[in-house]
Amino acid sequence: MALKVGMLTSGGDAQGLNPAMRGVSRALWNNNPDTKILGFLNGYHGLMHANYRHMQDHDFSGILTLGGTILGTSRQSFKFVNDPLYDNQPEGITRLEAMIQTYNDLALDALVILGGGGTQKTANLLSQKGCNIIHLPKTIDNDISGTDLSFGFQSAVNIATEVIDGIHSTALSHSRVFIVELMGNKVGWLTLHAGIASGADIILIPEIPYTPIKVFQALQTREMEKKRFSIIAIAEGARSIDEVDLDEYELKESRKSIHSVAYHLQNQLEELLIKEIRVCVPGHFQRGGKPSAFDRVLTTKLGVEAANAVIEGDFGKMIGVVGQKTVRVPLQKVSGVTKWVPLDDPVLLAAREMGISFGD
Repeated sequence: MALKVGMLTSGGDAQGLNPAMRGVSRALWNNNPDTKILGFLNGYHGLMHANYRHMQDHDFSGILTLGGTILGTSRQSFKFVNDPLYDNQPEGITRLEAMIQTYNDLALDALVILGGGGTQKTANLLSQKGCNIIHLPKTIDNDISGTDLSFGFQSAVNIATEVIDGIHSTALSHSRVFIVELMGNKVGWLTLHAGIASGADIILIPEIPYTPIKVFQALQTREMEKKRFSIIAIAEGARSIDEVDLDEYELKESRKSIHSVAYHLQNQLEELLIKEIRVCVPGHFQRGGKPSAFDRVLTTKLGVEAANAVIEGDFGKMIGVVGQKTVRVPLQKVSGVTKWVPLDDPVLLAAREMGISFGD
C-alpha cells in the first residue's frame, strides 16, 4: 500500500530547505511512485488549520538551486503549543491538539518536519503524542545537537564571508575599524567560521564574554604593527563580561535602547579609540540567496536518509550527519539541547594560535 507522507518547513528560513524536500520526495517516489505527499503551507500553522496541497513531481523540479521554501514558513513558539488555537475561544482546542487532529484526519503515515531547535521541540512533542515524525535539522546557527552540521549553515558562512571580504577594501582605503554584526543570538558558530574565513582580526561570540578594554588593546596592537585597518566580527548575541548575568530586559536597559550589539560595541570603543569606527549589519541577507554546493549535497543526503527512515518505519528520529555518515538520532535525546561552541573547539583554538583576539 502506498504511503501518505506530510511535509512542512517551520521557523526561520534558510538555504537548503527546498533541496532537502526535493531529496525526500524523489527518494520516496523512486521507492513507490504511488506515494502521496502532502505539503503543509506556512509551517505548523498549515498543520493546525489543515492548509495543505497535494504535491506532484513537478513541484520539486527546478528547486535545487532555489533559496527559501516553496511551502512557506512561520514561527510557532514551542511555549505556546498548548495555548488555544483561537484566542477568542479559550476553552477550545489547543494548537497542539489541532496539529494532531489534522495528522489523524488525513491518516498520515508519517510527517517530515524541517526546522531548527524550536521546531524540533514541537516535533518531539508530536512524536511523544503518537505521530510518526522525522526531523531534518535546518538552521544557519548550527546549534542543533546530535549532528555535526545543520543545513543552511555553510551557505550562511559563505555569504557572511563575502560581506566581510567586501569590507576589507573600504576599511583599508579609509584606515578604519569596521564592526560587522553577524547572526547568532545564542551561539557563535557562524561568526567563528565566517570570521576566520574572511580574515577578521577580532571575533566576539556569545560563548566568550568580551571585555571592551581587551578589544581596545587588540586594536592598539595592530596600530603598533602599522596595520591600516581592523575588522571585528561580532555575533548578535555576544555580551561583555559585565552583561553576562543580565536578563533580556536588564540588557536592553544597560545598553540604553541600543538593540544592536555592534553599535553598542562602537559606543564602548569610541570612548577609548581615536580611529574612525563603522558598523555593518547584513542581517537577513545571510539567510537569503541560493544554497551553496555543499548544502545541496548535504540536504540531498539527509533528504534521502529521511525517506529511507519513513519507508522503514523508523520514526521519532532526527536525521543528522556525523563525519561523512548520515545518522538517525532519537528526538528525545537531542530535543531542547543547544550545541554551543566549546572552548576547546579545534577551529577556535586554531584562531587563537594565529593571534585572533576573542576579547577575553
